[in-house]
Amino acid sequence: MRWNELTRDVTGTAQLGASNPDITGIEYDSRRITTGSVFVAMRGGSTDGNRYIETALKQGAAAIVTDTPEAFADLASNHPEIPSILVAHGRQALGELSATFFGHPERKLHATGVTGTNGKTTTAFLTEALLNSAGRSSILVGTIEYHVAGHIRPSAHTTPESRDLFELMADGAAQGASELVMEVSSHALDQGRIAAVPFDVAIFTNLTRDHLDYHHTMAAYFAAKQLLFDGTRYPAPRVAVLNADDSHSEALARAARSAGSEVITYGFHSNANWRATNIKLTPAGADFTLHSPHGTAQVHSALAGEVNILNLLAATAASHARGLTFDQLVTAIPKLHPVPGRFQPVSAGQPFSVIVDYAHTDDALRNLTTLARQLVPATEGRILTLFGCGGDRDRTKRPRMGQAAGEGSDFVVVTSDNPRSEDPEAILAEILPGVEETGVPYAVEEDRATAIHLILSKAKPGDVVLIAGKGHEKQQILANGAIFFDDAQVALSALHALGYGGKR
Repeated sequence: MRWNELTRDVTGTAQLGASNPDITGIEYDSRRITTGSVFVAMRGGSTDGNRYIETALKQGAAAIVTDTPEAFADLASNHPEIPSILVAHGRQALGELSATFFGHPERKLHATGVTGTNGKTTTAFLTEALLNSAGRSSILVGTIEYHVAGHIRPSAHTTPESRDLFELMADGAAQGASELVMEVSSHALDQGRIAAVPFDVAIFTNLTRDHLDYHHTMAAYFAAKQLLFDGTRYPAPRVAVLNADDSHSEALARAARSAGSEVITYGFHSNANWRATNIKLTPAGADFTLHSPHGTAQVHSALAGEVNILNLLAATAASHARGLTFDQLVTAIPKLHPVPGRFQPVSAGQPFSVIVDYAHTDDALRNLTTLARQLVPATEGRILTLFGCGGDRDRTKRPRMGQAAGEGSDFVVVTSDNPRSEDPEAILAEILPGVEETGVPYAVEEDRATAIHLILSKAKPGDVVLIAGKGHEKQQILANGAIFFDDAQVALSALHALGYGGKR
């Protein structure tokens, strides 16, 4: 592909160079530049790609796209022969260039985006599974892993940069995929990582306090989420699927309707379009009556707890918007499987339950302990919760997480999560006031593996042990780097060491 063809649809405020080189790739990371690549130099939150323009040119970049007038002026002075464009928004240009370079895969795919504080991963997994049940081939992009037409790939980011996303989409479309289901983070929405990806359906799960290290205020956090629905920065979806039980949905509904979207609601609220009643929760899942504008049916789900009923309602409403019939959905729901790291049981034959879950906010911890309490009558067992808080992240949520764990548990162990560059003991000290406020018995153990062994040693028959915070993650990030760490594997080893299932 030639430079002039690649940049035909990119709006630039100034251009350099008269040549029309053959372009072999699009890159935003100068380390990935090869001869013939276009380097898109973007300002970011932690670094500025414009600092690496000279490096990119030395490595063979054939052209430059920059979002910084000063960088463009330097190119004009030092490399006037290099084809270059100055753009207003680097990530917008990256998305437009990537769409063109990879053959516009977005035109071959119907995209469903899922945003919200909690439930994105489960809702995305369930939506993809429902679409697959009707014979649709799909691409899944999210926190745990990526799926490309039935093949699993490791997940680098919840929502990748648009260049990587378009490459993934092109791979999937070439293999026959017709659906794209992806988690859309608030960071990605704010930064423009989904530029040039039109969403047919957009799902909102909920909004609770999180990521204030980045957004600073809840208003800014919500404003980022709203970008998926209001048509101000990205095209509004054809259908907006909103949680009727979350108060933020009212504003999203107004914004979506103003942008021309159809609004569908789900939840336990009596006015929801898709709702659940007559709910019976068991450790094996849930039975309930599914109501919709298209029919009513009794269904069984293998996913435990009310929060997963909400995730399932979101997925069914979105899948219906994508063309599945009510009867197809009712047939598929009992066949759905739990999502890795989301209320994942660990068993070595012990007489108590052990659950690994990704809950890493105070709201998610409340949901988790509430779910555990629903499954264990107070007279028959206790809730024992282990958790920590990530370093280099929102510090204000640490005491609130301590309070949430203490209020929902009978015993708490506070430990390290991913401390990153922070002192683990300092993180623990900021958690403890919230735990102590509840009066719950607790223990502190910085080493996570030792803490898991400790909490399992305290469990009695009928108890539920919750190991929260890391879920599907396979590493722990420390100040000196990452180490392999799998909560489920560590818990299983600890259970064997305690004599359950045979010692190993």
